[in-house]
Amino acid sequence: MRPFKFNSASNVRDAVNAVSKNDSAKFIAGGTNLVDLMKEDVERPTELVDVSRIDLRQIRSEGDSIIIGAMAKNTETANHPLVKMNLPLLSQAIFAGASPQIRNMATNGGNLMQRTRCVYFYDTSMPCNKREKGSGCAAKEGLNRMHAIFGWSDECVAVHPSDMCVALAALDAVVRVEGPDGKEGKAREIGFADFHRLPADDPTRDNTLKHGELITAISIPKNRFARNSYYLKVRDRASYAFALVSVAAAAELDGKKINAVRIALGGVAHKPWRASKAESFLKGNEAVAENFEKAAALELEGAKPLGHNEYKVELAKRAIVRALQKAVR
Repeated sequence: MRPFKFNSASNVRDAVNAVSKNDSAKFIAGGTNLVDLMKEDVERPTELVDVSRIDLRQIRSEGDSIIIGAMAKNTETANHPLVKMNLPLLSQAIFAGASPQIRNMATNGGNLMQRTRCVYFYDTSMPCNKREKGSGCAAKEGLNRMHAIFGWSDECVAVHPSDMCVALAALDAVVRVEGPDGKEGKAREIGFADFHRLPADDPTRDNTLKHGELITAISIPKNRFARNSYYLKVRDRASYAFALVSVAAAAELDGKKINAVRIALGGVAHKPWRASKAESFLKGNEAVAENFEKAAALELEGAKPLGHNEYKVELAKRAIVRALQKAVR
């Protein structure tokens, strides 16, 4: 690990000012991803600003939304009564991720900021456009069994690793951030669909944050999905493994009729993938297996598998059907 300067911020404004003054400075909270990347010499910040002591851990109801603080730990979020009662999909997704030890350290804001677990990204002896722009993408023609089938480009075929973010995508969350251009206490709001980026010609940028902007909270609109929601994660082993394919599914039913539905996929793209084609087909139709299968087939028509991950197309279809069946049981 390379030497770096370490500061601890007591409030949002101090943290934002410290990072914005140094182009190679980064925020650190739980550190469950950043520290690993620094050890592997993938991330090389010259300064870390600790934000873990800032009072951003509150989980509360606010008007028509539920607010989860950026510094709240993943474990306390998943176990919070307000989340378990109103957003069980989010609780399920968090519990599907990592291990209890990591969930006890990882923060909500940090979960949104974590980087891909692509082995070529972590291996500094291999070319990776995400790590070093213009060096090439070793995964595209390499061993890409774990990689993207949606939204990839010639520059990058990596997938986003988060489980929590898949649920947040399905729940239409909004990310609140404060930065050097804003007023103290005045957050900029970013819809979750616009927070993470597809790689296009610049895979070095995972999200739409500006340098120095700090996530302060995540706002989730209240909904009627609590009774009919399910998070399904398909992986190589039962725990401490990243998703081959995951599905966050939620529905609002009137008898058998689907009044509203939300579906998001993980493990298939550079960002949580909202299954909008499947949602459009299902809305107004009956919640039966035949319709789930048609919806899944429609969504996967746009998949572009790589050399070693064509299996993900069929796996994603079956996972969508299974998650929807579990959600409406």
